[in-house]
Amino acid sequence: MAINDSVDWLADLGGGTRVALIQAGTFRSDAGALFGPVPRLLWNDLVSDEIDADNRILQALNCLLIENPSGRVLVETGIGERVDEKTRAMRVYDGPAILPALETAGFLPETVSYVALSHLHFDHAGGLLRADGEKAFPHAAIVAQQAEWDVALGDNPRLVASYVQPELELVKAWGRQGEANGDKELIPGVKVVVTGGHSSGHQAVVATGIGDGAHTLIFFGDLFMRPWAANPRWVTAFDDFPLDSVSKKAELFAEAADEGWYVVLSHERKHPIGRIERDRDRFRFVPI
Repeated sequence: MAINDSVDWLADLGGGTRVALIQAGTFRSDAGALFGPVPRLLWNDLVSDEIDADNRILQALNCLLIENPSGRVLVETGIGERVDEKTRAMRVYDGPAILPALETAGFLPETVSYVALSHLHFDHAGGLLRADGEKAFPHAAIVAQQAEWDVALGDNPRLVASYVQPELELVKAWGRQGEANGDKELIPGVKVVVTGGHSSGHQAVVATGIGDGAHTLIFFGDLFMRPWAANPRWVTAFDDFPLDSVSKKAELFAEAADEGWYVVLSHERKHPIGRIERDRDRFRFVPI
């Protein structure tokens, strides 16, 4: 099956490389944690239409489908189907999980060559298994950084708080077979790029088309969750290495702005696709 029009966004990057956005449901996160050191006075108006009585804001679970003649890459898997009712209620998790969302888009999970994960937090790696515990993508290699697997399965109580270790243990053998140790090309024109910052082994995914008029797209993972994170100094309390986040964001944002890349936000619900523009000593996200 080919990608159809039942997606949240679809673009041709050139040379037979197509990319589509799939939203695999929504959940809520604590607003204060998402804005980290930024004073509420500066961000309150940005989320006034979505913040709830418990001070949580609504987050989309954005995944990407990338295909070209060499194969198919899925970027992220969302929270998935293996969620108990207590967790579902606590996180207000709603909407189709990754597998039904993919199938609606005409993208059968058996045809995925690679699953590239920006990192292994619960809301990015939760869809690797079906509800019955079988592999959701039986013919795919999982690509996360070696450093990410090491910390996700480690014992540092501060660093492992956002990982669901029992679930990761179930996919450890499968996942570590495809682990990367640095930047890596998956299929021609599609690569993972190490960023660190949000987590030890956090990575971005870059897809580039071929030929005249080709475009480049970058998925920053949780270095760029929502539009306000276009200011490199605005980092979340979830960033394990915030100073690394600031410096890497500034570096990559400059390249994306100067080259006119498409940018995908990991948790933006309404306008997740856009471009970055320079704005004095920072940047601005411009949705398309």
